[in-house]
Amino acid sequence: MKANGVVFKYGDNVDTDVIIPARYLNSSDPVELAKHCMEDIDKEFIRKVSKGDIIVANKNFGCGSSREHAPIAIKAAGVSCVIAETFARIFYRNAINIGLPIIECKEASKGIENGDKVEIDFDSGIIYNQTKGTQYQGQAFPEFMQKIIKAEGLINYINTRE
Repeated sequence: MKANGVVFKYGDNVDTDVIIPARYLNSSDPVELAKHCMEDIDKEFIRKVSKGDIIVANKNFGCGSSREHAPIAIKAAGVSCVIAETFARIFYRNAINIGLPIIECKEASKGIENGDKVEIDFDSGIIYNQTKGTQYQGQAFPEFMQKIIKAEGLINYINTRE
């Protein structure tokens, strides 16, 4: 599995309230959530993001509430992967549960900038910055996590197992 896209870069402590503001939590529709993804931190995000693009952040991405709405909004907006130095643990689990690939890689989070074009190989964990010609070694997904992501989430994975 691979991802390839343009980077939207954010800093430390991007919490679930800026990923999907609480005022929109009256809906669980992924399409509706996507319309408001990142709007409290980046009003232009939803107009600029394209299918396959990548979010890169620093420390503690997805902190705050345990709502699953945050990774659902990111995935529904078309983001193919989130790279960060660290993730809040509940966000990490929620992202995998809904089939949103995320990779922790300190070097990539420091070296990749907004607007860079990046390719990610999930099998090897290699993150290649096509803009700068630099490469980083992120953690490859274990096989079972790749199966969950390929199935578009844990529930689909469980439902398709024999």
